Amino acid sequence: MHRYDGRQSVVSGRVRGQLPIESRVPARRERCGRNPSLVQMTEPYIYVYHMQIFRQFRLSRSRDIVSPSKPMEMTMSDQTEDAKTALILGATGGIGGAVAQGLALRGWRIRALGRNAAEAARRQPYFDWVQGDAMQAEDVLKAAEGADVIVHAVNPPGYRNWGQLVLPMLDNTIAAAKAVGARIVLPGTVYNFGPDVFPNVTEDSAQRPKTRKGAIRVQMERRLKAAAEQDGTPVIIVRAGDFFGGFRANSWFSQAMVTPGKLISSVTYPGKRGVGHQWAYLPDVAETMIRLIEKGDELPVFATYHMRGHWDGDGAQMVDAVRRVLGRSIKVKAFPWWIVPLAAPFVPFMRELREMSYLWDVPLEMRNDKLLAVLGEEPHTPMDAAVRASLAAIGCLPAA
Repeated sequence: MHRYDGRQSVVSGRVRGQLPIESRVPARRERCGRNPSLVQMTEPYIYVYHMQIFRQFRLSRSRDIVSPSKPMEMTMSDQTEDAKTALILGATGGIGGAVAQGLALRGWRIRALGRNAAEAARRQPYFDWVQGDAMQAEDVLKAAEGADVIVHAVNPPGYRNWGQLVLPMLDNTIAAAKAVGARIVLPGTVYNFGPDVFPNVTEDSAQRPKTRKGAIRVQMERRLKAAAEQDGTPVIIVRAGDFFGGFRANSWFSQAMVTPGKLISSVTYPGKRGVGHQWAYLPDVAETMIRLIEKGDELPVFATYHMRGHWDGDGAQMVDAVRRVLGRSIKVKAFPWWIVPLAAPFVPFMRELREMSYLWDVPLEMRNDKLLAVLGEEPHTPMDAAVRASLAAIGCLPAA
């Protein structure tokens, strides 16, 4: 059970037979910076990070599991012996880390695959870290042993070698899930869809992408659907708009609109005035995925859902939210799209921006009717609270 008020968030209750716990996080940040130890908690789906309510979870005795050097100071009862296990591929990333932490709060055992497990364990000591590479089928299979769910949230770093790495990594996940009987959960994207189905997109809209990255995404989902329909491997896909929020600075919000670690004097907006854009607050996306995981046995073997998230109908609402959070007016600059084609031959990220620029030229709005039919509601943090927490997490607000 979770209880919340408007000034500080309270997480309390029993987690799979554990002792009651209660953790309060101040409504104002104590400090800011690139690696803050607190995230402002003002709404139901903003997770407690790092040392607030976690302690070291019981680690596997396998020699491949890396233990942290010391336990966390705050205590939380160990999972029960019958706790479910989730393997997170991409646990150091934004959505993978948020889903992992949310499941851990519900009493799941969290296992994470990492190419540098020792370093990851020092940063995130409440997961069971397994040394390995998502590109190596045997590593994924070994890490998946005993897993009930595999969250496939891994991507090539810096958009490099996307075409060569993405599908082989997914194939390894599918093979491991088949072998151990696990459910696959994939954070989806809007890249699957081309402008021919805009502006209103449903889960069943035709997928005719206009970009290389979109074509790869379509292939990913086709392979997952084949695994579900031919082999009975259950799959959940959640598609959402542009992520914002969390500590990771790999989003339009934190890479283009503001500069992490710096107080805000201006905002750079990539879109056109009057053109709608769909945003998704990362902790809300994680919570949605977790609730669907919890209802997994009630879902179709291949289940896809869209989130509505935050619909900015005129391209001005996100900027206005930043103004309200700051309590003052700010200058709004246009994103320098002219430089993207010049830099694209040399910078992989710029090549991706050039491909995906059409998403800022025309509106794309995903409806969440199918999701509401299953969950009853979509986890949704109000815009101002989400923006405030997002800016605080990347060090863009002054210390209290």
